[in-house]
Amino acid sequence: MLTRRALAAPLLALPVASPARAQAESFDAFLAGVRAEARRGGVSPATLQRAFAGLRPNDRVLELDRRQAEFTQTWPQYRDARLSPTRIENGRRAMQEHRATLAAIQSRFRVEPGVVVAIWGIETSYGGFTGNFNVIEALATLAWEGRRAAFFRAELLAALRILEAGNVSVDRMRGSHAGAMGHPQFMPTSFERLAVDFDGDGRRDIWDSRADALASIANYLARSGWRDPDPWGFEVRLPGNMALEGLDHRNTRPMADWARLGVRHFDGGALPALGGDWAVVVPGLSRGDAQSFLVGQNFMAIRRYNPSNFYATAVGLLSDRVG
Repeated sequence: MLTRRALAAPLLALPVASPARAQAESFDAFLAGVRAEARRGGVSPATLQRAFAGLRPNDRVLELDRRQAEFTQTWPQYRDARLSPTRIENGRRAMQEHRATLAAIQSRFRVEPGVVVAIWGIETSYGGFTGNFNVIEALATLAWEGRRAAFFRAELLAALRILEAGNVSVDRMRGSHAGAMGHPQFMPTSFERLAVDFDGDGRRDIWDSRADALASIANYLARSGWRDPDPWGFEVRLPGNMALEGLDHRNTRPMADWARLGVRHFDGGALPALGGDWAVVVPGLSRGDAQSFLVGQNFMAIRRYNPSNFYATAVGLLSDRVG
C-alpha cells in the first residue's frame, strides 16, 4: 500500500516552470516564427540579428495598449490644448524657417504648406517629441500579446523591411508605444507606401530629415485626395430651425444646398461658390458644444491621417493660424 509520503515524492520531483520562463519561451517561439516569415520576405539574417538582439516583451507597451480610458475632453478643451499660443507661434516660426522646402513640397504635391505644418505640430510638436520606444520591441510586444496581434505582426514585418532597405538604424528607429515613427508618426506600412526621399540622399528618413518628413506628410494627404486650392473648411452659423442630429462628415451635399437651408458663413456673409460636396460637422455635438463647420474634401483627407472629427478640425484650424 502506498503511503502519503510515497505519493508525494514523485510529485515533488516534477519540474515546475516559472511564469517568467514560460513567457520567455512563448516570446522566443513567436520571434522564431516572425524571423522565418521575414526571411521569406527578403529580410537578411544580419538585419534580423540586429533587430532581435536581446529583444524581450515590454510591459509598459502592454500597459499603455490596455489602457482603454474613455475620451472625456469636450471639444473646447481638445481644441484649446492643440491651438495653444505656443503651438501657433512655433508653427509660424516653422513656416518661416522651412519656407523654401515647403514651397518645393507644395509645387510637387499640390498640398497647402499650412496643413502640413499643422499636422507636424499636432503629431510631434514640430519634432519636439517623436517617441522614445524601440519600434521593433514595441511592435513585437503587441504582435505577441496585444489586442490586435495580426495588425501589429504586419507592422512588425514592415518595420523589418524598412531596416533591410537601410532607411534607418535599429537604434534610431524610435517612436510611440504603438510603433508610430518619426516626425509624422507614420506606422511602418504607411511609411512603406507614403514616405518620401525629398532631400535626395537615397534614404526615406522621417526621423532626422525635415524635408523627408514634411514631404511625406504632403504625400500622405495628396494620396488621400487633397484638392488644391480648396479650403479644408470654415466655421459657419446654422439656422435656428436646423436639426443637429445626423450632421456629420458623411452627410454631404453641394454648397448651394446648404445655402438654401440657411447655413451662413460665421461672419454672417453668404457661403462661397465652391464646387464639390460639403458636410456640416459639429465636433462637440455629443457633449453640448455647438461650434459648427462646413467641411469639404480636404477635411476628409485629413481624417484619413487620423479618423477623428476633433483631430481633423483642430488640424484645419491650426493650419489657418500658422499659414
